[in-house]
Amino acid sequence: MAQNPPNLRPDLARAQVPETRNNQPKIGMVSLGCPKALVDSERILTRLRAEGYAISPDYQGAEAVIVNTCGFLDSAKAESLDAIGEALTENGRVIVTGCLGAEEDYIRGTHPSVLAVTGPHQYEQVLDAVHQAVPPSPDPFVDLLPATGVSLTPRHYSYLKISEGCNHKCKFCIIPDMRGKLASRPAHAILREAEKLLDNGVKELLIISQDTSAYGLDRRYDLNPWKDREVRSHITDLSRELGQLAHQNDLWVRLHYVYPYPHVRELIPLMADPANAVLPYLDIPFQHAHPDTLKRMARPAHGAKTLDEIAAWRADCPDITLRSTFIVGYPGETEAEFQTLLDWLDEAQLDRVGCFQYENVDGARSNALPDHVAPEIKQERWDRFMEKAQAISEAKLAAKVGRTMQVIVDEVDADAATCRTMSDAPEIDGNLFIDEGFEGLKPGDLVTVEVDEAGEYDLWGRMTS
Repeated sequence: MAQNPPNLRPDLARAQVPETRNNQPKIGMVSLGCPKALVDSERILTRLRAEGYAISPDYQGAEAVIVNTCGFLDSAKAESLDAIGEALTENGRVIVTGCLGAEEDYIRGTHPSVLAVTGPHQYEQVLDAVHQAVPPSPDPFVDLLPATGVSLTPRHYSYLKISEGCNHKCKFCIIPDMRGKLASRPAHAILREAEKLLDNGVKELLIISQDTSAYGLDRRYDLNPWKDREVRSHITDLSRELGQLAHQNDLWVRLHYVYPYPHVRELIPLMADPANAVLPYLDIPFQHAHPDTLKRMARPAHGAKTLDEIAAWRADCPDITLRSTFIVGYPGETEAEFQTLLDWLDEAQLDRVGCFQYENVDGARSNALPDHVAPEIKQERWDRFMEKAQAISEAKLAAKVGRTMQVIVDEVDADAATCRTMSDAPEIDGNLFIDEGFEGLKPGDLVTVEVDEAGEYDLWGRMTS
């Protein structure tokens, strides 16, 4: 926390909280991992603020520090242990929560002096641990919590979690073991939270869950009362409501972590509708393209079928941006299977692509698969994959030169305004930079620009009158 940069990286962002009063107990927060963990951190901080705690932006000012960990990959576990160690060194009083918190013995084996360890979304246990370490001292006349709570992201965008857990059993993933099965929030609760965020000045809602397209399955797509009507707990209905709400307030809605189920095609007309603010953007974790690899992964997808779906999506919404992540070097992956993935990427022409080299995760079933790929082969395949993905990205961005588009401003400094187009999610995609005539801009502004230059992943533009 002492080294948190004032940038937009959400897992290291500073909490936006009011000024503190004298003698108010202060808690620090280090939030690691995915946006879903970030939402958990915000909920914890909001509860603490409601109980009279202040949020410290550094180690030295905190009476205890909460570290919200990630435990998905071995590298993430190592990062979490390092963060716990740093917090212990800088502060000394540390409470651990999050996904890695499910492995208390593992944590205490390295850091036996932590005050408490709790698992993911165990808010009450975290609060109990904080109460024991730093007793609350609320002042009901002073400690007034903003209606929208505490945010760890810039004020103009916010993550909105619609469900917890996952019903899939992908062999490389242990998320269901850590976070449980799918548990969807009621539609009216999500819409109510969205309204509160909009009232607080949020200009972009980033819809997240472990499996967004499965939203409502566990609730049997029940009806929920909302204002003068009922809304079904289904991703299509929820997206329509969120998109209409956003359109009325001139802001954006972006969908993340959407599995390519057949009913996803029902979302595409919403993205093509100018009266609905759901952005033409789909973040879909394809992971691979060869049917044998996908079968070994136990993935609910098939490479050839997804190409047909992609063609149908683009036919209905030509401006749609498709983002995905892939794994190379999965156990048993042959050169032929990897080449199928490269050929698939050539045909799919995805706009935004991320790639990971496979690594074992404690508890994952993929660890026991035969024919693990050598590290040097994984690296070589990753290099080839990223070279092709970069070439596709560069060509797609070059085609945008001369186009006029709306962008959202994320940051303004002395040199330029850093913005994002509708095709760019925070932190994971590219940027558009305005380096002339940007002095009057501020974060959260939605402005129209003409693109005049393109790079491998970023764009440059100038504002139009």
